[in-house]
Amino acid sequence: MKQSLSCCERSCGRRSGEYLDARVSQKDIGTLYDSLSGIYDVWGTLAESRARNRAIELADIRDGQNILEVAVGTGLAFYEIVRRNRNGWNLGIDISPGMLDKARKRLGKLSQANYELKLGDAFHLPTEDEQFDLLLNNYMFDLIAFEEMDAILDEFKRVLKKGGSLVLVNMTKGERFGSGLYDFIFRLSPKSMGGCRGIRLSERLMDHGFHVETREYHQQLLFPSEVIVARR
Repeated sequence: MKQSLSCCERSCGRRSGEYLDARVSQKDIGTLYDSLSGIYDVWGTLAESRARNRAIELADIRDGQNILEVAVGTGLAFYEIVRRNRNGWNLGIDISPGMLDKARKRLGKLSQANYELKLGDAFHLPTEDEQFDLLLNNYMFDLIAFEEMDAILDEFKRVLKKGGSLVLVNMTKGERFGSGLYDFIFRLSPKSMGGCRGIRLSERLMDHGFHVETREYHQQLLFPSEVIVARR
């Protein structure tokens, strides 16, 4: 079962249409999200906030940890991370300068906060091995091509401490009425969806040696999300 689902995740999007592969090149993602940075918070509040807030809850942040968020965006989650981890080390990475500018403005509202925001990508994280107790990643893998996901998961595993937690939120395959709308929009115009399409990542995580502790489905404004908690 594990083997067949993992295979399906990698190839069915090209063969049967059950899983759609990415259609926006990684070299175009930064520019695309620069253009979306001014309106992203509206979408993030209306369609993603329940899943994002649940991920923060499940992350069980403890003050004094080393925490990394990859694809920090406008800082919607990173603000809450830093607020809960004032005495720890908080690092946020994003590929979009426009999104990082929004995040800096949001984080500027916090006093006595310990954080750093850097421009970078998930394939080459600017940190040494086993540096982080917790790594969070929201709505990024759903715009990564299947063939590129493994390299990112290897990088995530590299920077996490042994026993460290990985918390992911992705656009996923819809499981309730109306949730197929967004994959339909993606087929018509991938950039209208910010390059995102529905995926399921639990099996691939297990292929990379992560222990998946929790996978939850959330739907908001018909938009389907999965929240996954895994341990290295």
